[in-house]
Amino acid sequence: MIYKSTLIEVHVFRIKKSKMEYLILKRAEGEKYPGIWQMVTGKIKYGEKAHETALREMEEETKLKIEKLWVIPNVNTFYSSEEDVIYNVPVFAAQVNSKSDVKLSSEHSDYKWVEPFEAEESFAWEGQKKSLRILTDYYFNKKKYLDILEITF
Repeated sequence: MIYKSTLIEVHVFRIKKSKMEYLILKRAEGEKYPGIWQMVTGKIKYGEKAHETALREMEEETKLKIEKLWVIPNVNTFYSSEEDVIYNVPVFAAQVNSKSDVKLSSEHSDYKWVEPFEAEESFAWEGQKKSLRILTDYYFNKKKYLDILEITF
């Protein structure tokens, strides 16, 4: 069995009127998994650190500027039957300004800002839902741990 860690996920959120809102993106037709709602995702380029991929993919997929970036203490794991590979995916959280404008790449056909519950309900896979729950809990209940997990860039 081969294990790979060549993908990342970034849960993007903003605080608007004291409420946490997550950005969810709808995969475009012609892309893998068309029509599903997801967070920012991407492939790690050779020589790139995972958090650098998170920054790059945020720019490419949304044009949003990150105010803060954290590692979520969870690695999303899934099996690809096409490749016979188990992927270990580092997960990040990115906070953006509440007034930021999203400009989608061709990978996505739509986006929306939603509350945590709706974001969780929109995701197809449990690992993604778990990461979102962890982030929401840390942001509201365990901020001191979130400070430890912050990435400076």
